[in-house]
Amino acid sequence: MSRMPAGVRSAFEAELTRARSATDIDQMWRALERAHILSQEWAWPHTRAHWEMLRLAIRCRDRREVAGQVLRLAFGGIASATGRAPLGNTGRTDVGAFTPMPIPQDLMAILSAGAATPR
Repeated sequence: MSRMPAGVRSAFEAELTRARSATDIDQMWRALERAHILSQEWAWPHTRAHWEMLRLAIRCRDRREVAGQVLRLAFGGIASATGRAPLGNTGRTDVGAFTPMPIPQDLMAILSAGAATPR
């Protein structure tokens, strides 16, 4: 399994920081969704993204999101390690866990520059 390229890691960490420092719940979720998209190729970062999503779901007292994040937390890293994580998926429970989605252009540029290999 390859390591997350430095440029992708930097963008991923920046999104996690943005989520932690945001004052609006929607901004927090958006940053975590972006971190999730960046992390999908790598098991540990992907797991971290779902951990942060679970923490926010608990904070929001969103039972449906909590349940979905517990499942994604359990299986997201495995999906990354086996190449089954659906790229572009935002990681939220309002979309299917295996539904690929378009990757935003700015994130695609980061992934491409980092030599990640979007499937």
